Amino acid sequence: MFELRLMAPEDRVELLGDALDALDALSVSVEDADAQTDAEQALFGEPGMPPPKEGWQRSRVIALFPDEAAANEAASVLALQDFFEGCSVLGVAPVPDQDWVRLTQSQFAPVEITPEFWIVPTWHEPPAQAKQVIRLDPGLAFGTGTHPTTRMCLRWIATRGEGAFADQRVLDYGCGSGILAIGAAKFGARDIDAVDIDDAAVSSTRLNAEANGVQLKAGLPEAAKGQYQTVLANILATPLKVLAPLLRSHVAAGGSLVLAGILERQADELKAAYAPYAALEVSDTEDGWILMTARC
Repeated sequence: MFELRLMAPEDRVELLGDALDALDALSVSVEDADAQTDAEQALFGEPGMPPPKEGWQRSRVIALFPDEAAANEAASVLALQDFFEGCSVLGVAPVPDQDWVRLTQSQFAPVEITPEFWIVPTWHEPPAQAKQVIRLDPGLAFGTGTHPTTRMCLRWIATRGEGAFADQRVLDYGCGSGILAIGAAKFGARDIDAVDIDDAAVSSTRLNAEANGVQLKAGLPEAAKGQYQTVLANILATPLKVLAPLLRSHVAAGGSLVLAGILERQADELKAAYAPYAALEVSDTEDGWILMTARC
């Protein structure tokens, strides 16, 4: 296979992507040409907010073709189009043969939550210092332990201490891979509901729970019933604001509400949204993300 590499300004990225698709590119990806420099841009998007831009001010567009002739022909056709103004061809190059399974696996190393608590893919041995381990491979659902929001939630669970959840009902709302529910189980919880609007996430949670030898109930959001001593929700700020009355209604008196998926700049918005129900405070921060908690 061969890669056709192009440089494009932000307002040409979508047009180029459509054109490359019409030219039978096998795949098209877009990267920030200024990544890892002072000019790097962060693009965020959340439900209820304007969608993120299609690209960066200087975008590198990479299209994959089955052979060199197809890649060169695509470059020639694009160069003749009016919308290609401001764009340039960086080159055509062969894609090296690789063991793609091994390459993918190499990107997922064990993740430290605390010195004694680790997330470990099945193809790795746990670190010698790990006393508590969640076995998890990347899959269809969000949550492998690599994102700061997931790590902060798991750190909060781990710092409660061994067996801290033994007598608790725990709710993981928006469970994704089920990693938070599994984490609670590893620290003693036995009555756990994990819910998500995505059927794939529900299936993933069940499979991951089985792989880790823990018991939980996974289902759609209506499966969450009654009150829980701990409610965990690692989603995004906008849905968390909408869900404020619902999530608070599931927290038992004296219980804990734990929210993640929130950027530092969104802290005051969340405090205001939850003010009628609970007094949120920032409990942890990492890479521009925060963990907010409340005792109810």
